[in-house]
Amino acid sequence: MLKRKELDFAVFCIEGVAERLGVSGDEVYRKMIGNTDILDAYVIANYETLHTQSKEYIVEDILDVMEKEGVL
Repeated sequence: MLKRKELDFAVFCIEGVAERLGVSGDEVYRKMIGNTDILDAYVIANYETLHTQSKEYIVEDILDVMEKEGVL
């Protein structure tokens, strides 16, 4: 079960990526939970490190992961 801070961070990440891509948060969410499960396996798993970074860094990092996983 996700803790509140991790859930809030996941939403922050989804919305940040969506804003950067000019798409809906729902679309980004679906891409992040697809076959690669980037949301749990990367974003939540690395919460302790990622949440200390700037929004720009976090968004760029997630976009890099999404590209490497072939969901962009």
